Amino acid sequence: MHPHTIVAEGLAFPEGPVWFADGSVVVVEIRAGRVTRVLPDGRTKTIATPGGGPNGLALGPDGALYLCNNGGFIWSDAAGLMIPGGAPADYGGGRIERIDVATGRVERLYDTVDGHPLSGPNDIVFDAAGGFWFTDLGKHRATGTDYGGLYYGRADGSGVVCAVHGPNMNGVGLSPDGGTVYAACTQARLLLAFDVTGPGTVAPSALPALPGRVVASFPGYRLLDSLAIEADGRIAVATLVEQAGICSVDPATGEQEDFAFPDPFTTNIVFGGDDRQDAWVCLSATGRLAKCRWPRPGLRLAHYG
Repeated sequence: MHPHTIVAEGLAFPEGPVWFADGSVVVVEIRAGRVTRVLPDGRTKTIATPGGGPNGLALGPDGALYLCNNGGFIWSDAAGLMIPGGAPADYGGGRIERIDVATGRVERLYDTVDGHPLSGPNDIVFDAAGGFWFTDLGKHRATGTDYGGLYYGRADGSGVVCAVHGPNMNGVGLSPDGGTVYAACTQARLLLAFDVTGPGTVAPSALPALPGRVVASFPGYRLLDSLAIEADGRIAVATLVEQAGICSVDPATGEQEDFAFPDPFTTNIVFGGDDRQDAWVCLSATGRLAKCRWPRPGLRLAHYG
């Protein structure tokens, strides 16, 4: 078990952590439909209540938070764990929202791409130009599944495009030089890399049904969730259920280094602190936020100071 302290408890399935220079970390609470600031002493303050299923979160170039809203889940409780499931009865589609940090005002930016509704937007990362890549995990219903993919949006609401359709993708991140976008396929247990050819475009694959290239694959029921990038380019991807924790993957060699955490739904990691070696990890099914020291610094994200 990687050494850590618990900085907050009682959260309603926290994900999407964003580190702020004042030492606070903003998370979403998917089950409660809210966005919450966790102060260094563990106290929490509500920033906004967008409803639905707030999921991935990123700080934009304008200082606002940009939110992937998956539209909500059906929830079950088992052995003290919160477990997300399929689309709820009041599911109204997925969307990308902009949140004013000071006022809590929520503005809907996108809910369709080329006339097709977003299903379950999941994770988001900004590039140096001020646009953002985001994933869509799709949506499970009793009668079938809506498929998602990899998308790119402009922060001013002027346009959104689909880069890759088909695989239900979860975590997303950019290489330090911005030339590669990584995405984690939860059920397929694949960490994929795509060569960026422009805002919202990636190099084509020989087989469109098998997009990108495989950086790493994982056996058994070791499902993949969100990810963050280390300063040296390694990919820190959250792994669920079996061997739950954070796995740091070398994109050049595929070498894997495991950091175990005590929650089968260890879903997210964010780097911060003066040296970017402080890390906050979401222990989502038990409603906790953990803090630890990481052996290497995390990548400084675009538009952070």
